[in-house]
Amino acid sequence: MAKIVLDLHDIYNKGYQIDAELNRVIEDAIEKKIALVEIIPGKGSGQLKKRTLRFLARPEIKGLYHRVEKDDKNFGRIFVHFKH
Repeated sequence: MAKIVLDLHDIYNKGYQIDAELNRVIEDAIEKKIALVEIIPGKGSGQLKKRTLRFLARPEIKGLYHRVEKDDKNFGRIFVHFKH
């Protein structure tokens, strides 16, 4: 199964860039019919993960994917599943 991985470590303190990268990866998954996107906000304080989950909960974004899964073995990973 093909997947796209987005690591947010390098841009953790650049808010505008975080949203742009999240939008880009969602659009890529839809365009290329990728079933899974792995987003790595990292462990840290948890603020980047919260921001990512808030982004994914936006109504205009939520309608684009099937479900979100938080990795129970690794707090610093989020999986976004798509149905095409």
